[in-house]
Amino acid sequence: MIRRSLVLSLALLFIVTMIAGCKGCKNRRKLRMQNQSLYTDQRYTDCVLDSELITRELERDTSLRDFAEDVNDFYQRRNYQAAWLTDGGLSISAYDFLTTLRAYESDFGDSTLTKGLAEAEIGDMLFIGPTEKKALLDLKLTITFFRYAEKAYGGTRIDLKDLEWYIPRMKKDYRRLLDSLVSSPSQYAEYEPVNDYYKALKKALVQYRAIEKKGGWPIIPPVTKLPMKAGDTSGATVMLKDHLAMTGDYMIPERSPTYTDTLAAAVRRYQERMGLRPTGRVDSLTLAELDQPVSLRLRQIMLNMERLRWLPDSTPAHYILVNIPEYRLHVYEEHRVAWSMDVVVGNAATATSIFTGRLSVVEFSPYWNVPQSIIRKELLPKLKRDPGYLERMHMEAVRDGEVLDADRINWSRYDKSVPFVIRQKPGDDCALGLVAFFFPNSFDIFLHDTPAKSFFSENSRAFSHGCIRLAEPERLADYLFRADSVKLPPDTIHAMMYSHIEKKVPVRPSVPVYIVYFTAWVDQDGLVNFRHDIYGHDARLSREIFGR
Repeated sequence: MIRRSLVLSLALLFIVTMIAGCKGCKNRRKLRMQNQSLYTDQRYTDCVLDSELITRELERDTSLRDFAEDVNDFYQRRNYQAAWLTDGGLSISAYDFLTTLRAYESDFGDSTLTKGLAEAEIGDMLFIGPTEKKALLDLKLTITFFRYAEKAYGGTRIDLKDLEWYIPRMKKDYRRLLDSLVSSPSQYAEYEPVNDYYKALKKALVQYRAIEKKGGWPIIPPVTKLPMKAGDTSGATVMLKDHLAMTGDYMIPERSPTYTDTLAAAVRRYQERMGLRPTGRVDSLTLAELDQPVSLRLRQIMLNMERLRWLPDSTPAHYILVNIPEYRLHVYEEHRVAWSMDVVVGNAATATSIFTGRLSVVEFSPYWNVPQSIIRKELLPKLKRDPGYLERMHMEAVRDGEVLDADRINWSRYDKSVPFVIRQKPGDDCALGLVAFFFPNSFDIFLHDTPAKSFFSENSRAFSHGCIRLAEPERLADYLFRADSVKLPPDTIHAMMYSHIEKKVPVRPSVPVYIVYFTAWVDQDGLVNFRHDIYGHDARLSREIFGR
């Protein structure tokens, strides 16, 4: 009843505002850029805030220190006129903002922002309170805006390195967003400091929250005969149809117990969204995903919205993106996926790092310089037992450019490292395959070919020591040099890959590369995708945000 009453009250206030605000409609200014003087000469309301009131309130609550400069700057630029009040009551902007807060509260399950903005308090301040109370309400709404903006667009204030995230976090400027809201609410969305991926996932949050409010989707009981396939008939098929209808995968309004070809197509769509093989049959892996509760999917969505807040508001037009839990590399052209390929990423013990760089060098027929960590853990124990292992693996020890005689090295002397380089020669057996792609970074991670092609047939592909193995490396090389200043034709690239003679070729201009970790996202076809938390990053982030 309280919430319904508040809505009715706000609606009344909205009508009053419209009537009172008509007189000033002709003088309404168009939205200007932030670096211009927005409000200096404009009269909006007789309600003016005392600068001492603002200072006192900001000093009283120590949690407001982060917003103090922005709040002061905002009111100074409008000659301390109220932002959310007109001479007749709440402004349209205030009504829109309160609606936004309620939607945020509903979608994210967070009611902390609306505390202190209760219906009774708003009414008292507007209609029976002195001018100072009205000014205090205006200030509270402004402070609430900055708190909301930080939560909605800035994300949780945590050290991202603790979550193995090394993409620099972008600082958000909320002043322009606030200016757009109080000046022209209809243009507010244009200035939201978030990328398109965040906006798409936010729509998915609303969709899945609506499913939760309906009681969630049905949990399919254990099925005696798997896989479920076209032609089968069972009660579980009805529940499967109900589930896929709620998620938008099954669009036919019928609930017969027959597993039809149309249902098989819906299952394939669902499987693709979950990163499973799209067979159209419900096997044990598909059933396990179907029986995950909607609450888990909601949490996945919110955790990944949190990650998307850390990214820049926009990306370059052309770049390469590797999503670790997806085991896929995507090549973007003009902000759209041009093509993709499967990849193998690091296993849990040698996880691939999350960072960004610029792909600047391609090495054809590369040597593989074995990292000291692999030398210590894997090579040294084998070389101590069998010094001939190095030669059989087409490896050599090198110091100052000179190849050492491996038979004359006393391998038993070394435990933690060796004072020389061990490298594998170019060729079909080289761990880097026939071509490698480098973008300077402190993690010693790069993209490369591999002789171990069988791993690409696996559904889960976390097998490497941290670097990213490519299913189609020659295609990437052809792409990079198709319009590059070097302009290597495909037959030249192919010949260099199989020459067994190392050749380094610069990429000009260099290409941005993003190595990211998203377990929920909306693809460019509008489909909500989910993947497993292969490194436990979701679990750690969940403890930071939700306390569990």
